[in-house]
Amino acid sequence: MVPRPDPTLDSFDHAILNIVSTQGRIAVTELARRIGLSKSPTQARLKRLEAAGVITGYQALLDPIRLGLAHVAFVEVKLSDTRERALTAFNRAVQAVPEVEQCHMIAGSFDYLLKVRTSDIDQYRRVLGERISALPHVASTSTYVAMEAVKEGQL
Repeated sequence: MVPRPDPTLDSFDHAILNIVSTQGRIAVTELARRIGLSKSPTQARLKRLEAAGVITGYQALLDPIRLGLAHVAFVEVKLSDTRERALTAFNRAVQAVPEVEQCHMIAGSFDYLLKVRTSDIDQYRRVLGERISALPHVASTSTYVAMEAVKEGQL
């Protein structure tokens, strides 16, 4: 079941979410100053948003280029079997492929869309041949290589 948006979020909550989505390490006093509340209510709101699962965590954003992972490919995956057991097997197995940055089940002419990040086309070819094509129930793949990231990031 997909959670529904929380209708109790007000403009202060949305302001907090907008700021922490791009600046997760911001000090509570600075966050409070920027949204126009004092520190205590800002901190209480932040804790409430965390407890409610609206904020699910904080993480460092890494520069994939500086990490040697400049090659991005999007891979359409068609499965030979789309019954629940096959989907579950694919979903579990794809989690173990570290080069797969994102995996989305798609309603359309293919079953999954993967975002794969590697150092270069040679490494991508190995990942495709040895890992992605070997995932459970993979019947075929089609690859689209990204030339430039125009927009990436959080909400």
